[in-house]
Amino acid sequence: MNSNGHIRARRLARGLSPLGAALGLALLSACAGKAPRVLPPNPGPEVGTTTTTPASTTPSGPVPGSEGDFQAVLMGRDTIYFDTDKYNIDADDAAALQSQAQWLLRYPAKHATIEGHCDERGTREYNLALGERRANAAKAYLQSLGVDGARLNVISYGKERPVALGSNEEAWAKNRRAVTVIID
Repeated sequence: MNSNGHIRARRLARGLSPLGAALGLALLSACAGKAPRVLPPNPGPEVGTTTTTPASTTPSGPVPGSEGDFQAVLMGRDTIYFDTDKYNIDADDAAALQSQAQWLLRYPAKHATIEGHCDERGTREYNLALGERRANAAKAYLQSLGVDGARLNVISYGKERPVALGSNEEAWAKNRRAVTVIID
């Protein structure tokens, strides 16, 4: 420390308690020209230079066994459709449910929820009951194909979650459905 630093330290010490003065002197002497123990990290390449990053080896697309994988594999066959006031499984529904069963059997640790839906016609109570019958019909068919029923939950949304808005046959037909959703 140079002589100006000592003078400043003494002036500072006159106005401080002995403990404060000792602490001030210790701090000043600690800063006196020591080299850092660790050098700072390299700032990186100069501006204007480019570096190449190795190509990623991570596979693209959904993770196998995920809801995204279920959607990608089934390509819209996660949903089956029903006629007005019906909950029976027809040939188109059976084909979709067979695809769902194959996926579920490939991933035995996965669970699913089957959502039953209805169109806007009818009372709330009636549609909740019909939606439950639709979800249970899909569950029973999946069980008949070998999927453990303990892995399948059912819920009815009745007319509360329409996928198509409108009061016409086209909208109603899209809303009379059961949707299988992978939950874990």
